[in-house]
Amino acid sequence: MMTNGPAQSPSDQVIESPAAAIATFSQWQLVRMRFRRHRLAVFSLFILIALYIAAAFAEFFAPYPRDTRNLDYIYAPPQLPKFSFDHGWHVDALQLERDPLTFRKRFLPVEDTKVPLGFFVRGEPYTLWGIFDTDRRFFGVDRRAVENGSIDPALATFYFAGTDKYGRDIFGRMIHGARISLSIGMIAIFLTSILGIVIGGISGYLGGAVDELIQRAIEVINSFPQLPLWLALVAIMPADWPLLVIYLGITIVLSLLGWTGLARVVRGKILSLREEDYAVAARLLGASHRRILFRHLVPGFTSHIIVVLTLSVPAMILGETALSFLGLGLRPPVVSWGVLLQDCMQLQAVANYPWMLMPVLPIIITVLAFNFLGDGMRDAADPYSSI
Repeated sequence: MMTNGPAQSPSDQVIESPAAAIATFSQWQLVRMRFRRHRLAVFSLFILIALYIAAAFAEFFAPYPRDTRNLDYIYAPPQLPKFSFDHGWHVDALQLERDPLTFRKRFLPVEDTKVPLGFFVRGEPYTLWGIFDTDRRFFGVDRRAVENGSIDPALATFYFAGTDKYGRDIFGRMIHGARISLSIGMIAIFLTSILGIVIGGISGYLGGAVDELIQRAIEVINSFPQLPLWLALVAIMPADWPLLVIYLGITIVLSLLGWTGLARVVRGKILSLREEDYAVAARLLGASHRRILFRHLVPGFTSHIIVVLTLSVPAMILGETALSFLGLGLRPPVVSWGVLLQDCMQLQAVANYPWMLMPVLPIIITVLAFNFLGDGMRDAADPYSSI
């Protein structure tokens, strides 16, 4: 029997090239592939996930309850964990003494006294999310050493970031403050996305006089200095409002002044997409303007919207921090990163007890992580970037 040619061996068979495989990927698959190549953005994503998990389970990760006071350890310095094969995880016990010449209080390590630490140790009981009753802490003082009498209960302390003027654990309060500061950023961004997408979409889709009016309004809002305008709007809120109402009020204020950037991005995209074939076809088939705008046009650049919102979260967090630090935002007993920094308004306190500035660290880490994440997502959403 005649054949058209020699039989092909398995090694001679055509193998689909990577470029051909990539050509079949959807937009979101391409975005994920590009994003994974941005290592700093991926690392920042894991950092943010860890921060939000810590905020959600603040009672579990904080060594002590939020408002627990120890008046014997006012302005106690940080106790950094150590590890040795003889003692395991531990910290040096601290004891308050007074300088015989200056009579200034100081904390000195107690010789041959180690405070044992451990994971998933028992501590003061709490109710997680108002549902689960437990006393387990992720990391803290191992109470078994206290119960068997091997260490004085008064010396069994662990203050990773030191204490404040009331003897409260700063590290635990930083974790509890993350719940407020991080949630304000996310809620404000949710409201900002609604305002930006709706107003920007209407401006770009309708055009004409409506577009001119909306763009001039955006320019007027952007012409005001942001921080003074924040202060003016927040100062309007009565001081006797409940703390929950103030929390919502600050969130709304941050949203009302943060939607303009997203609105302009949405307007620009809508202007370039509204005359595309699929939009014209939907219009000819009788689709309503709302359906064309929100079901056909806006989903076409969702990745760009996510990028803009991600880069806007740090501004919301810094806005809440600035307002609370100046005493016009949240106030005690609410705990946020801005409220914790109110103790740093006196330079003498910062000079004598520099660990009072520790709440600045999570703010810096969070802002940098969101910026790096936004940069990575912006590069991943670029259709002209290489795989």
